[in-house]
Amino acid sequence: MSRPDPEAGPEAGPEAGPEPGPALGPRVRFAAAVAAVYTGQLARARVARIPLLVVATMQSLGILLLLRGVVSRTNDVTSQSVVAGASVLVVAFVALNLLAQRFGALRAARALDYYAALPAPPGAVVVGTSAAYASFSLPGAVLTGILGAVLYRLPMAHLWVLVPVVVLAGGALAGLGAILGLVLPRPELATVAGQLGMTVVLFVGIIPAYRLPVPVRALRAVVPSTYAVDALAAALRARPAWGSVLADLTVCAAVAVVALALATRAFRRAVRR
Repeated sequence: MSRPDPEAGPEAGPEAGPEPGPALGPRVRFAAAVAAVYTGQLARARVARIPLLVVATMQSLGILLLLRGVVSRTNDVTSQSVVAGASVLVVAFVALNLLAQRFGALRAARALDYYAALPAPPGAVVVGTSAAYASFSLPGAVLTGILGAVLYRLPMAHLWVLVPVVVLAGGALAGLGAILGLVLPRPELATVAGQLGMTVVLFVGIIPAYRLPVPVRALRAVVPSTYAVDALAAALRARPAWGSVLADLTVCAAVAVVALALATRAFRRAVRR
């Protein structure tokens, strides 16, 4: 009986195993994966979500016009809250409401498997998508802030604070929207939850804290968008308290990090099911 030739290929002997498959390429780095997902989602949002962004902006502008006849011209605190709350409402409509619907629909259609198959970390998918929806709300929020400041005769020297407000509030609200869409079992529930969340942002954001009942003030304290509203309202003063603005933006940033981390975990669990 002849021995198998040790120099022969893998098919020379009957006990030879199958040929190994091609080596998989390395996973994309986190920053590059976030940039790729962000670009793709932003391009999609520009095509599919522009009418909804117009609706969100017109909704906030309508609130500004409606309350202009109610708010006293001498009450600067209420005016600042109305303008800041209406501006952040645009972010809530897009980043919270629409993103909850988006992830809810993807989960129901089992389309999350496509993103899970990409050579990108799950966190990059969540962060990139959330960043796209948050930044997509920037034009409407800026337009609302500028027109609101003009309409309520508020100083505009520090209106640039609106940019970090949109970024940080958008991250926090988009994280919450992603969680709702990924955790709730049906897309209809995600839609309802997103709309309810947007209503809460509207109610506790536009009305100044000192005018709310004490129990509602406790609710306001746990809604992350209220810190963005307070930061922007403080920037609309003639002499902003920059320490307070920085503190409120820091809270928004911390909530954004936690919310996106929880959304990433929810994404992993939704894909495994």
